[in-house]
Amino acid sequence: MCGIVGYIGPADAKHILLDGLRKLEYRGYDSAGLAIQQAGELAIRKRQGKIDRLAGELDLAPVEGMVGIGHTRWATHGAPSDDNAHPHVDCAGRMAVVHNGIIENYLALRESLEGRGHQFRSETDTEVFAHLIESHYAGDLYAAVVAALREVVGSYALVVMSLDAPDTLIAARQHSPLILGHGEQEQFIASDVPAVLAYTRKVTYLQNGEVAVLNRDGVRITRLDGTEVSRDISIVAWDAAAAEKGGYKHFMLKEINEQPTALEETLRGRISEDGAQITLPGLKLSPAQLSAISRVLIIACGTAYHAGLVGKYAIEQLARLPVEIDVASELRYRDPIIDEGTLAIVISQSGETADTQAGLHEARDKGAHVLAVTNVVGSSVDRDADSVLYTYAGPEIAVASTKAYTTQLMVMYLTALYLAQERGTMPDEARIQLIDAVRRIPSQTQTILEGQEAIHSLADRFDEIHSSLFLGRGVNFPTALEGALKLKEISYIHAEGYAAGEMKHGPIALITPQCPTVAVAVPGGVYDKMLSNIKEVKARAGHVIAVGAEGDGELHKYADDVIRIPRTVELFTPVLAAVPLQLLAYYCADNLGMDIDQPRNLAKSVTVE
Repeated sequence: MCGIVGYIGPADAKHILLDGLRKLEYRGYDSAGLAIQQAGELAIRKRQGKIDRLAGELDLAPVEGMVGIGHTRWATHGAPSDDNAHPHVDCAGRMAVVHNGIIENYLALRESLEGRGHQFRSETDTEVFAHLIESHYAGDLYAAVVAALREVVGSYALVVMSLDAPDTLIAARQHSPLILGHGEQEQFIASDVPAVLAYTRKVTYLQNGEVAVLNRDGVRITRLDGTEVSRDISIVAWDAAAAEKGGYKHFMLKEINEQPTALEETLRGRISEDGAQITLPGLKLSPAQLSAISRVLIIACGTAYHAGLVGKYAIEQLARLPVEIDVASELRYRDPIIDEGTLAIVISQSGETADTQAGLHEARDKGAHVLAVTNVVGSSVDRDADSVLYTYAGPEIAVASTKAYTTQLMVMYLTALYLAQERGTMPDEARIQLIDAVRRIPSQTQTILEGQEAIHSLADRFDEIHSSLFLGRGVNFPTALEGALKLKEISYIHAEGYAAGEMKHGPIALITPQCPTVAVAVPGGVYDKMLSNIKEVKARAGHVIAVGAEGDGELHKYADDVIRIPRTVELFTPVLAAVPLQLLAYYCADNLGMDIDQPRNLAKSVTVE
């Protein structure tokens, strides 16, 4: 996820672009840059780091002009650096582009363009756009952009500026958001409303497959086939603070609602078009190395540890490899048995978690191949691991992790399926059915979010309580741990997650009407056992909120309240079951008036021991 701004009009573009970038810095903050038409040239200024570094560069080397584009980056291809920062230009330096999204076929396009003499200056997928448009340009910038877009596979929010069309900006969208702002003899482009709200409340939301041509007098919108599109102008009613959060009260709620997109981006380019194969180019293991793996070691902390627990179930079930999982802070203080036959998977949203880094080095020093699962390109675990799989969740501002967790789960599923595929541990037909189920998860997540008001009403039951239990079995034991963690992180209500079979070994003593129990009971191998555990709670006057599947006619006979999630393969239910538990925790904390985005005593990234 990155922040895009663009401006054409009578004002000094530099100040508008910088202001817009500051409003969008929550979308990406590893580098920033802008391009402005100045005296018949493209003036490019870009710097790694936060926007203040770019502003300092502009103080040293000022630019002036009334047409420009800007970008604040969250890296997906190429580590954070000055060269990889946007905007990117063509060979002649007459055209500049900024882009948010992931181009799946960028490598093939780049190799083709290099073969035709194009010279690349960065490691990014975005630079392909500049050269691809250049290759199609024959006097009509719009036609060249459309021709380039027809060759691209993936997601994009794109803005193009060219000295050969000095009074025009061209924007396009596919799966990544882009809005147009309308003023008097001036037009704005942005990836989110906050960037333009200081200048106009009149906006148009571009839809997938649309291209917009902007000049000072107005905007023309077409589809890729050239068909004209009529799009209504909307009036933004939010104030500036609400706009930064996309109209949501807190970043956490915004990020919960971003999960369908984040999951879709994490899947993008990793499943073949026919749905039969998983492709993980970031996992740099040869066929011989894959065959030599004798065990898997997963290393993580906190929420990432819970994702790793789900990964253990998935890898053991599908790839038939033994999996050990360690809390990173414990691994570093024992002498684990690790050898060259070990695949070590380290999971860290930030890529900077101190204990996880220590575990990575321990595993690597003992000969393991280390695979990092992280959300941050260029982070420490990214640089130090042998292989990397990114989660593509975009920046996560709230301290309590939501979209980072569910995208980590998605990467665990993809890894398990890939290992099964390459090691031949399951029939092709069964694997393809699982891949099909994985592809439906983003839309199923959206279905859950559309019914969140029902979950909001259940949160009222927690207003006067001081403790709660979360129960799950099998692959949803980690879901219980994660649900409990979310509640106590942001509401400060004591919560404990348990494997439901452990209830009779102590925790059942806590059951009272004032201690609600949240139970994950989805169809599968342990469903009947979960119903038995729910009955045990009810027999002791406990109140049960159950998470169950749509169409389950039994669960409501035992639980007081039931939250429904779409049906899927039991192995994949943790990613769907996590969403209502996130919402339940959020609304409980909101009812209590807590500081949800920055809960007490917690930091987003634990970079010290």
